[in-house]
Amino acid sequence: MKKNYNFGYTKVNSKQKTKLVQNVFTNVAPNYDLMNDLMSIGMHRLWKKRFVEIIDVNKNDIILDVGSGSGDIAIEILKRKLPTSLYLLDLNKEMLEEGKKRLKKEKNIRYFIGNAEKLHFENNFFDKYLISFCLRNVTDYIFSIKEALRVLKPGGKYCCLEFSTPKSSLISNSYKIYKSKILPFLGDIIARDKNAYEYLSESIDLFPSQEELSKHLIDCGFEKVKTVNLFNGIVAIHTGYKI
Repeated sequence: MKKNYNFGYTKVNSKQKTKLVQNVFTNVAPNYDLMNDLMSIGMHRLWKKRFVEIIDVNKNDIILDVGSGSGDIAIEILKRKLPTSLYLLDLNKEMLEEGKKRLKKEKNIRYFIGNAEKLHFENNFFDKYLISFCLRNVTDYIFSIKEALRVLKPGGKYCCLEFSTPKSSLISNSYKIYKSKILPFLGDIIARDKNAYEYLSESIDLFPSQEELSKHLIDCGFEKVKTVNLFNGIVAIHTGYKI
């Protein structure tokens, strides 16, 4: 029996989900950065800055940024002015092109169109594996976690920034209203794509909690797994090591 996956609240097969998610990002790519600023009132920039601090980039690190999108994480890493090798991978060509435009003057960056579930890199290659606001869009995110473990060197670090579960019931209730009402409204007005931001809201609702995702990381083989909550858990940073 074929496994079904959630595209928002709709059940689809793996090929359908991958195609539908890519259609979403193709449609919103030109307005992606503007929408991020509006949706988070600019806070996504602080979340990403904190994420890169926790990544703890070292000199000569080989870093894979999965779902690199418009290049926000790469830009934040480059501010550290450390010699690193950045590999930016995204399954969506339009999103990857947005990143290339912003980073066109930078050297030591390689770009790849590829799927997080099946990476075309050798075992034990990267020092850091990063995935930011992308894991919930991966069709089978457990496969992507296993692939992350495979391509990381022993001692390599897995870092995931993702929407998560608020810890306060008051904030949780307010957040539900915001996701279901405000996000689609902004998407309709700014990106001319209400459905894309309805999907965003639903994908956040269905994503595992901090505790559930930590368990998945441990089950897949990561050790020293930790979670840092930001904004009461609206977003969370998950880290783990390949030992």
